[in-house]
Amino acid sequence: MGLIGPNGAGKSTTIKAILGLLENVDGRVSLTGPRQRYSYVPEHPVLYDDLTVWEHLELAASAYTMPRDEFEKKADELLERFQMTKEKHHLPRSFSKGMQQKVMLIVGFLLQPDLYIVDEPFIGLDPRATKELLCLLMEERKRGAAVLLSTHVLDTAEKICDSFLLLTGGRCVARGTLAELRSRMGREEASLMDCFDFLTSA
Repeated sequence: MGLIGPNGAGKSTTIKAILGLLENVDGRVSLTGPRQRYSYVPEHPVLYDDLTVWEHLELAASAYTMPRDEFEKKADELLERFQMTKEKHHLPRSFSKGMQQKVMLIVGFLLQPDLYIVDEPFIGLDPRATKELLCLLMEERKRGAAVLLSTHVLDTAEKICDSFLLLTGGRCVARGTLAELRSRMGREEASLMDCFDFLTSA
């Protein structure tokens, strides 16, 4: 599902409410299954100053009792895909925003959960890393994982997501598949951007 809206629409706030990171929020969220089956990649990288990239990955793997051989194979694969192999023993505190975001994504994909909650993951990524992220998200969807993707990059969301929740001003103004949003708009060929413009200005 794509959580769609401009900056300040409430996308990150909605995700934090889902994850229980906000207090005094009305309503109820129910997620089934054990906690290790979810992976959250926040909008802003959260990394330890004194841990290398590899140590971040080891910490995540050990927290969820990932077998060592499985961890090393998956970690090396992801580092290579995001072109971070040479940096795996470096401290990420000196990295650019884009490189720090890559570390967060590698940690997120390492565990191969049943649900990914990903908040504005494309910010700061170079074109190659963006392409790799799109490929990984599609691969995980084919594997059967669910994805909740927060973004304001609508053409990208249209490629990945099969349903959408449109937010503006902290309110949900529409939800459904692209076909359902097009039906509400009355234009079968409309893009997600067209639907968003129409439904949020109605």
